[in-house]
Amino acid sequence: MERLDVVLVGGLHADARRAAVERLLRSVPGSVALHHDLASAADGTVRRTVRDAGGTLDTGEAPLVNDCACCALREDLVPELERLAAGRTCRLAVVELWDSVEPKAMAEVVTACGSENLALTGVLTAVDPALLLPYLGCGDDLAEAGLAAAASDQRTVADTWARQLEYAPVLAIATGEEPAEPADLALLGQLHPMAHQVSVESGELAAAATAGFDVAAAADRQHPACALLPQEADAEGVGTLVWRRSRPFHPERLYAALEDLTCAAARSRGRFWLADRPDTLLSWDAAGGALCVENAGPWLAALPDAAWEMVPPARRAAAALDWHPEHGDRTQHLVFTSPGLDRENLRSLLDSCLLTDAEFAGGPPAWKSLPPAFDALLDPVS
Repeated sequence: MERLDVVLVGGLHADARRAAVERLLRSVPGSVALHHDLASAADGTVRRTVRDAGGTLDTGEAPLVNDCACCALREDLVPELERLAAGRTCRLAVVELWDSVEPKAMAEVVTACGSENLALTGVLTAVDPALLLPYLGCGDDLAEAGLAAAASDQRTVADTWARQLEYAPVLAIATGEEPAEPADLALLGQLHPMAHQVSVESGELAAAATAGFDVAAAADRQHPACALLPQEADAEGVGTLVWRRSRPFHPERLYAALEDLTCAAARSRGRFWLADRPDTLLSWDAAGGALCVENAGPWLAALPDAAWEMVPPARRAAAALDWHPEHGDRTQHLVFTSPGLDRENLRSLLDSCLLTDAEFAGGPPAWKSLPPAFDALLDPVS
């Protein structure tokens, strides 16, 4: 049986997302759209709709799984796609993700099922450039906005939107009647310079949506250890600062500067290391005035040589690019993007958080005795 091509279309910009879906339905003969409405979760179910360019073809409901609407979506998505594939009546299944559903999770669900009947050919995030900065600056919890996928969902609008935007290799741009502002397009380009931007009204959208998608490569692009971070840029009043150093951070001074650093840019991310935790690769992920710092595992330099064989090639390649004769792949690599970015003050603040010459000279034994300012963030008491 010929495989059914599957395209995921996501994004918090609902009007832009729907416009992209409609364009695909009109452009690709034999295409259908599958949508799970998680807003009905309060009633104990997730509502499913299947439609084509002419209207609704089928509706149904899926029960919640562990009181989680997103879990219900995971359980129901593949069986519905399999049903569409078995019917042999459509060429393309356009999965319109609900507002706060992140495409990474759903892409991995579709590919992990191992179905010979399904082929994930594309992942798109739909963007209204005029809403880019407002959403990126919104620190509200998804629950406050009525967009939480589960009672335990603690994500914010800003960090959810940032991940939706940066995961997809194709951005479907919907500008409405007014052309996009140059500053909004500059911000979009600097946040995700590797993305293929396609107008929703362009005839190229269908081709971009079905060009192919590699889930493993997409995951590598987002992993803190080997993420393809933006490069230095400056256009239309929007700037991106790439800050790279080899010397470790002083934990207390960095902790004291976290609020100022988090608020210094609309978006910042990267990887870093602390003097008192020299073997731990830490991820930095900030948007909407909120920062998430997480333990992303060990630096490769902290692993025995025999363990390197179990490390993915992308990770080894990233480590080789950062390799330092003394510190190995331990590095500070942080990227800040924002309109009106104050590069000099930001660079100065970051540099002030590093170990001084005298502190650095003490070496790892002295570093590990520094006050552990990040324990509350990285080792919370359960």
